Amino acid sequence: MSARILASSRIALTATLTRRPTASFTAPRRLYSPLAPASLKTAGGLLRIESTRMQRTQLWSGQIYRSHSNAVRAISFARFLPKLVVKFARVPALFGGATVAGLAYVQYQAQQFGNYTLGVFQSAGEAVGNAYNGVRDTVGGAFDGVSTRVEGMKWPDWLPSPLGGDKSGKGGSGRGSGGEGNKNGPAGDGKGAPYVAGAATTAAAFGYGKNDDGDPRSGGQVARDDQMMLLTKKMIEIRSILQQVGQSGSLTLPSIVVIGSQSSGKSSVLEAVVGHEFLPKGSNMVTRRPIELTLINTPDSTAEYGEFPQLGLGRVADFHQIQRTLTDLNLAVPEADCVSDDPIQLNIYSPNVPDLSLIDLPGYIQIAGKDQPVELKEKIAALCDKYIQAPNVILAISAADVDLANSTALRASRRVDPRGERTIGVITKMDLVKPSRALEMLTDKNYPLRLGYVGVICRTPQTGLFTRNVNISSAISKNEHTYFSQYPQFAPDSGAHVGTQHLKKTLMAVLEHTMAQSLQGTSDAIHQELEEATYEFKVQYNDRSLTAETYLAESLDAFKHSFKEFTEKFGRPQVRQLLKSELEQRVLDLLAQRYWNKPVHDLSPIRSDERALSTLPSAEPDSLYWQRKLDASTSSLTKMGLGRLATNVVANALSQHLEQLVNDSTFKAHPFAKRAIQEAANQILNERFYSTSDQVENCIKPYKFEIDIDDIEWQTSRENAGKLLKEELKICEESMKELRNQVGGKKLGQVMQFVDKVRNSSQSEEAKVAMSKEGTEAFGFSQALLQKGREGVFLRDRADLIKMRLMAIKSKQCNNKDNKYYCPETFLDVVAEKLTGTAVLFLNVELLSEFYYNFPRELDSRLGRNLTPAQIEAFAREDPKIRKHIDLQKRKQLLELALQKMDSLMALEKAKKHDLSGATGVSGGPGGDVGSGRGRGRWFF
Repeated sequence: MSARILASSRIALTATLTRRPTASFTAPRRLYSPLAPASLKTAGGLLRIESTRMQRTQLWSGQIYRSHSNAVRAISFARFLPKLVVKFARVPALFGGATVAGLAYVQYQAQQFGNYTLGVFQSAGEAVGNAYNGVRDTVGGAFDGVSTRVEGMKWPDWLPSPLGGDKSGKGGSGRGSGGEGNKNGPAGDGKGAPYVAGAATTAAAFGYGKNDDGDPRSGGQVARDDQMMLLTKKMIEIRSILQQVGQSGSLTLPSIVVIGSQSSGKSSVLEAVVGHEFLPKGSNMVTRRPIELTLINTPDSTAEYGEFPQLGLGRVADFHQIQRTLTDLNLAVPEADCVSDDPIQLNIYSPNVPDLSLIDLPGYIQIAGKDQPVELKEKIAALCDKYIQAPNVILAISAADVDLANSTALRASRRVDPRGERTIGVITKMDLVKPSRALEMLTDKNYPLRLGYVGVICRTPQTGLFTRNVNISSAISKNEHTYFSQYPQFAPDSGAHVGTQHLKKTLMAVLEHTMAQSLQGTSDAIHQELEEATYEFKVQYNDRSLTAETYLAESLDAFKHSFKEFTEKFGRPQVRQLLKSELEQRVLDLLAQRYWNKPVHDLSPIRSDERALSTLPSAEPDSLYWQRKLDASTSSLTKMGLGRLATNVVANALSQHLEQLVNDSTFKAHPFAKRAIQEAANQILNERFYSTSDQVENCIKPYKFEIDIDDIEWQTSRENAGKLLKEELKICEESMKELRNQVGGKKLGQVMQFVDKVRNSSQSEEAKVAMSKEGTEAFGFSQALLQKGREGVFLRDRADLIKMRLMAIKSKQCNNKDNKYYCPETFLDVVAEKLTGTAVLFLNVELLSEFYYNFPRELDSRLGRNLTPAQIEAFAREDPKIRKHIDLQKRKQLLELALQKMDSLMALEKAKKHDLSGATGVSGGPGGDVGSGRGRGRWFF
């Protein structure tokens, strides 16, 4: 059966195609476009009937069908099946149209309840808009799929398009030439009319009165707008450069200063311009510092973010984070001061903001709170007066529910701008007063402003948890359009200017015009500043260019050169001398501990079991007492941990020499570089410490068991031991002389004589105990004097022993190495010499050479490649002289750049005046339009 039907359909289709010509098929348009044609006019939030009929005709223009044979139509299944497909395809579309139409009707009825219920139903309108967008996307997506499948196919004239569009692509009336046309079509059956009417009503209510896909401006208008945008952006760039140069008033381009009393809606206006909630909010006074806000339009990027140039936080994409940062910076001002004139710089980059330079100031107050200083009102007024001086533009914010005569912002602007030539009045909360009263305020003649008044409703819509970073500009514009379109008082021909979009255009045009007027004066000031900076740079630095990078490179090269010279001077001989000196001191300590006299800690008699050193030359050669004493001393010297000691000595020497090199270099004034150099040296030394000490310890193991001495080594050590004893004797004599000068020769002799008597047991036991107690006196001598006496006795005895040992070393007995037990000083020096010679070999290979090789490379890593530009800049600025040099050079370069951009900008401005000699400027009457034909460029409102 199905085969017969298909065959019959194929026969009927073939007959028809051979009998009638076919028309080329064009992809049909969507059933519904969310944007109504720009030619339609709105009234009271609803489209007029004529507009609805026109839109209905354009959207549902079907194919003009030609007449066919009744017999063919009656028996053709090919005619029946496409109709069936079309009807099934239209069911979701009709359902969506009816739904949106019903929702639009509900919204229209809700708007009639008055000002009190308007706010509530505006929130409902937002929900309706979301539902409408969902239905629109669903329906559009379904028919997009159908159009995608049929695209490129050719349909016979007698077969209607499933989408009901005009195959020719030209549109039509939706009716055939031979009478009523296709009544079953989407435009003829009447079922699509409610959908079209409802969709058009909803689009008008939500501000979709203009098709963004087309630009109605002429080519000349587009060129003028783009040129104005270019001029404004370049002016803001120059302003940013001049801010880096200094705080001179002559080097500052104008900005728009926002003033207003608290709760006047000042923050809401700025947030509506930006499209995000980012300003501090709170029950108490939160804004305590000026906020210099620079808006930068980024048409080639979809990202929206902010930057704090002074803080160096980078890009902050979360505007709630920007709000928290601004709150913290403002609350950092002490409550005792409450306000500060230290500005906060904030740059916001977005494709949805115009190029503007704004300054937000603390709001005026009438009475200071109990926890606020009495003079707070005067402080705020003085701070605002500082910023609203010429040539800055004043944006005076006033609430609609407050009479203009009581507006603090207008009163303040009148003081510095009595003629109102650079003041823009903004009336907020327009929905809180009657339309007639609002119109009177916008066209006020009692307080005329040359730049006029703009009425806005900047109520911020509630945002959800996942939409807090969504731009709210469109939502605010829709709310304003919904409200203002209800009342004819706010029609364009009424002379009233309303809406944040109009405010943005006004701000752009006024800022561009004001900046253009100050170009020549600013250019002259830049010339003068540049001449002064150039002269100072030549006199002080002879035009020598210096950057942080070049300064760091020069300093690093100079330090490396000094380090290379040090490596040539500090080698194996120097390491040997250091280690030998350390071991000689250890030898002297062992001799003093085991052979020489000990310090007199108390007045006890000398032990009787100890043999006097004076008996050593006459002792028996096989005396175990003196042999054990020398063997113990030798073992202490060889087993004291020479590897760790030697590595420590060399590492400490390297660290000290590096510190001296740093103090002699330009790094002396740079704590960061000094720390980096010290860390680099410590890292290399720590890495090589354990391996070096182990190698040294392993190489001296043979000396721990047996030490062989030849005659040359003995004679060399004999001479060296004599030198050491002479130096020790000299130290003892100098210490004794210093002690005698402190106490007095006679007094010191008396107390030393008394100490000798006590130690020789010539005094009673009670006297010894009494003299040993601190803080007591014994026989007229204080404890401090007795301590000096003990030191004198020790130094005297030590000097006598050293003199005796010097004579022994020079005797024939110590001339022979076999008599080592009679000459411990010489033998211990031989051991120290052997240990030094062996240890130096491994110290040179394992530690010194490795350090000399790796240190310059580690230095490059820490002070070269891995440093960020910010760290390099911070390094250079640690030196006051270099900082002054770099600042002057940077100031000169910035002035040159600003002057170059200024000359280019003045050339563009001159060309613009020549090309637009007949263009309209800023209107001179109150409430007049600002910059007609300007301010639209990329930022098309």
